[in-house]
Amino acid sequence: MVHAQARRGRDLCVIGVRTLWRTVGDGEFFCPDCGGDRNYRRRTGRRRIVVLGLPVLPRGPVAPVVECAACGCRFGTEVLDHPTTTRFSAMLRDAVHTVALAVLAAGGTDSPAVRQAAVGAVRAAGFTDCGEEQLLELIEALAADTGRLPGAAAYDAEVAGAAGAAGAALQGGRDTGRDGLDPCGTALAIELHEALEPLAPHLAPTGRESILLQGARIAVADGPYRPAERAVLETVGRALMICPDDTARLMAAMRAPF
Repeated sequence: MVHAQARRGRDLCVIGVRTLWRTVGDGEFFCPDCGGDRNYRRRTGRRRIVVLGLPVLPRGPVAPVVECAACGCRFGTEVLDHPTTTRFSAMLRDAVHTVALAVLAAGGTDSPAVRQAAVGAVRAAGFTDCGEEQLLELIEALAADTGRLPGAAAYDAEVAGAAGAAGAALQGGRDTGRDGLDPCGTALAIELHEALEPLAPHLAPTGRESILLQGARIAVADGPYRPAERAVLETVGRALMICPDDTARLMAAMRAPF
């Protein structure tokens, strides 16, 4: 395609190609250029040959883009896969909360040190008004629901089948928690994977390890790991895409405080 050489002043391009954009949606996203949450416009476009600034012949569509309403930069639609800062904070908070509940379900809630460690982790993650009473109520609800964490949507056969291999591997040779739960079973494994797997790709290795270590710190607050606690933490490591050797190393590094 031949383009006229741009000139200074008010000279127009004699012939060229222009993309005419049309907004088809909007929302909020994390803008890589701005470095924060911004509004966006989702836009589609069609290229046209222009002569003296007037569109004359169509040249076909272009790939849809996401345009930042603040800086005007355009990105591929895959940028929407990155969670907003607000969403990321909520995912991180929920992940720590789920891990704390899973470890408590595995090791029991009799020890004050364990309860305090769990409350500390959950509060540090963002649930600042969480106390022992709330955690104990959730554990009781978990027990009443035969291993399914409270508030979770029912999963269908397809989801259960997809997670069945992980759950089956966890069940072999593991014990139940003090409260009679099966913390290594398929239901709890699914909960951990649902909370951690969407988050893991957006965390640096140190961030993934930090979540595992918070669970380990709760587990050893009253002494060495129990088999059920080990099983839960191994599940956490898999969901966070931490290799088994690194999971074992991190768990070994977290010693009981006495």
